[in-house]
Amino acid sequence: MITIIRFFYNLLWGDLFTIPLPGGSSVGISLLVLILIPSGIFFTIRTRFLPFRLFPEMIRVATEKKNVSQKGAISGVQALIISTATRVGMGNLVGVVAAISAGGAGAVFWMWVTALLGSSTAFVEATLAQLYKEKDPLYGGYRGGPAYYIHHLFIKKDSKKKRSVIAVLFAVSGLICWCGISQVIGNSVSSAFENAFQIPPIYTTALLVLVAAVIVLRKNATVKVLDIIVPIMAGFYFLLTLYVIFTNAGQLPSVFRRIFEEAFGLRQAVAGSFGAVLMNGAKRGLFSNEAGSGSAPCAAAAADISHPAKEGLLQAFGVFIDTIVICSCSAMIMLLTPAELTDGLAGMDLLQTAMNYHMGEFGVIFIAVILWLFSFSTFIGILFYARPNIAYLFGDNWLSQTLYKLLALVMLFVGGLAAYTFVWDLGDIGVGLMTVFNMIALFPLSGRAIESLKDYEKNIKKTEKRF
Repeated sequence: MITIIRFFYNLLWGDLFTIPLPGGSSVGISLLVLILIPSGIFFTIRTRFLPFRLFPEMIRVATEKKNVSQKGAISGVQALIISTATRVGMGNLVGVVAAISAGGAGAVFWMWVTALLGSSTAFVEATLAQLYKEKDPLYGGYRGGPAYYIHHLFIKKDSKKKRSVIAVLFAVSGLICWCGISQVIGNSVSSAFENAFQIPPIYTTALLVLVAAVIVLRKNATVKVLDIIVPIMAGFYFLLTLYVIFTNAGQLPSVFRRIFEEAFGLRQAVAGSFGAVLMNGAKRGLFSNEAGSGSAPCAAAAADISHPAKEGLLQAFGVFIDTIVICSCSAMIMLLTPAELTDGLAGMDLLQTAMNYHMGEFGVIFIAVILWLFSFSTFIGILFYARPNIAYLFGDNWLSQTLYKLLALVMLFVGGLAAYTFVWDLGDIGVGLMTVFNMIALFPLSGRAIESLKDYEKNIKKTEKRF
């Protein structure tokens, strides 16, 4: 089993080929980087540099009044909160730590670049999710996502086929991915609480599973809980980071100089490690912001919103929140800590050591609690993502929905009690396969998203002329 997981991980994330660079350095290009980076560039050009041009409009749409007309539906902002709950998770804490540990400070720059490029990809897939959404007979409101727009690409309306092979593969990949992530969540939370409070993993895990079960096994508790948790956890983490930055303001010029110097390999080229800098930043950025993977569109499709492009703009803004804001917070906490304190450490041990330096014992406790919230919200969010994919595979019935929730809860419990090093790889494989199948449809259907964007911009101009 582990051999199979490693094979697919290397196929998706391993180096397909290597480009030699001056100074003995090289850049290894993986299949996922080869797909997502050019795609991000392509969609950025096609949307006429949407992340920069329409950033003020993203903020305006995110702050406008919620208006839901369909019973059981969620608003566009609530869909953004759900996708943010899953984006803002362990990848923003442990993932950023791993990227900097392996690739140095320069990895942060390449995380920023992938976020800016990924915003355009996120816009396209979220807009398509809106264009091809369906009414949800079980939960109320709407449902959709890549499985549904892939279906419409390959299956004609008058066809007797009920499912598309590519859509089925996407849905199955998603369900595998989210089970793997459930185990990682359980393990990260139990480890953090054991380090901070010396609480045995069994107690932390049992409480986590119990609270999660109460929420996910109820029909529509997910959105209500995330509406409360996500703004609070992201807000507190951001404020704490601002405190760390202001108390270490004198070091900021040297930190940013280090980020940019290492990003372009001015120091790493000599050591032959520029490829590690670029790839670790790009890979972790792609995994964290999820743009192109097809996860966020599962939430975007559920939104009851006045124009499909609006949800696209909201999800593009979500990528900015995840990587440019929250991931940068974790990076600053790390890079403002003396290197001698963190040498030889990894994962949560490294992050908690950094927080202990900045804020003492309170910092260690804070990180444990914030990881609990990040992870908990991620778990609830991924089960929301699972809903339309389960429905696509097994039809509209409560049995299949409930069985998958129970499976995810079991994975959460198992992960909390035992650390499986290959589980991170399983999550990466799931994301990788989802991305491959999603991109098969994203390019041929992207014209519809661009048309929707043009229509939305025409409406904006008409509204501006009235005033």
